[in-house]
Amino acid sequence: MIIDFTRIFVRFCFCIGFLVLLALTGCTTSRYSMEHDVGPSGEFDASRVPEAKPVWEPLSQRGNKTPYIVRGKKYQVMDRTQGYSEEGIASWYGLKFHGELTSNGEVYNMYEMSAAHKSLPLPSFVRVTNLDNNLSVIVRVNDRGPFHSGRNIDLSYAAAKKLGYEKKGTANVKLDVISPTRPASNDTNFELDRLAVFVQIGAFSNEKAAQDLKVKAAKLSVNYEAFVTKVLNRNKLLYRVRIGPVLDHESAKLIVENLEKKGVDGAVIITRALSAKDL
Repeated sequence: MIIDFTRIFVRFCFCIGFLVLLALTGCTTSRYSMEHDVGPSGEFDASRVPEAKPVWEPLSQRGNKTPYIVRGKKYQVMDRTQGYSEEGIASWYGLKFHGELTSNGEVYNMYEMSAAHKSLPLPSFVRVTNLDNNLSVIVRVNDRGPFHSGRNIDLSYAAAKKLGYEKKGTANVKLDVISPTRPASNDTNFELDRLAVFVQIGAFSNEKAAQDLKVKAAKLSVNYEAFVTKVLNRNKLLYRVRIGPVLDHESAKLIVENLEKKGVDGAVIITRALSAKDL
């Protein structure tokens, strides 16, 4: 029997090419293969979707790092939002991100009343009013974005449809933050509802050096307590010396200026979610 190796090789190459093509076509629903975002196919009655119900929640452990950098641009998460309002442009996101993780680790569902914002703490509740038709909805902010110039908030597809701009893509809106009342409780977990501001004055691999700086900071009369935190950084223990939590960024700036006058350089302002060990 004569074996036709040429024919076998051609068939092998054909099979490999077919498998590659199949793999590529199987990825067409990926968010990264979709050039433009779209809504769901078929009819969707957004009027039956309930608005987000504002309730007190502690800050998410993910998504509240500040500052953070996207595409080379630095963004700052707000440490206070009571009474905050803004006007601007709202866009929406849908199938391209449906089922993907949001910035705070939840799963994005375009059929729910959620939103993405660049600087509001996660989660936050916002009343969004379409200034073109006066329709309004309440959404829960659990994601970061939109990182497009001139846009203030990205709403879920359901929220955009309720506001009547899902076919236009964007709308002129007003945002009003809703701040739910924190339940009265002796549980320290109920204190974890805001971003805390600290002034970091040093970081050392040597614990004694960190403790010495802590003692020195206490003698500088900055009106806030200094403490040392131990963290694992790239498989090495690091001892950070911080002052706080401080009331707000303005108070933190005054501390930095005061420290510089007294010969302590390199102090930086740190903002992050408050944890029980900080209380």
